[in-house]
Amino acid sequence: MERCNKIYNHPLYQERIKIIEERETDRIFCLHNLAHSLDVARIGYIMILEQNLNIDKELFYAASLLHDAGRYSDKPHNLSGAELARALMPQCGFTKSETELVANAIEGHRQDLKTNSFSKVLYDADKKSRMCFSCEAQAECYWENEKRNKDI
Repeated sequence: MERCNKIYNHPLYQERIKIIEERETDRIFCLHNLAHSLDVARIGYIMILEQNLNIDKELFYAASLLHDAGRYSDKPHNLSGAELARALMPQCGFTKSETELVANAIEGHRQDLKTNSFSKVLYDADKKSRMCFSCEAQAECYWENEKRNKDI
């Protein structure tokens, strides 16, 4: 997980996290902070183990750290997050093929794919990390009801 720590400590990642935190200071809905990213990583890795999927733990954690880091940019956050992954991961010791795998997963994490792909696990873990069942902002939430996590 040394390379994931390098992502976290990278100035570009820290800059993106700071922007997100500043923009979400008064947000009543789910946040896109480090705690959320780590929840996604842990839930997703449990899913990977339970489903016996061939997805590397460190790569999944890298994708989880970066999946929302593109928020509040001038393009959809999955695309800007993938760009960030492509720029930052090689500097943190990831190979070109590892970087592309993670970037592609980030690009696809907003779609509910029907296969047990990297993107599908990232999508599912992202949704399962949200505690919609106990959220005080349910009435104002823009998420479609079928996308909301209603279970513990």
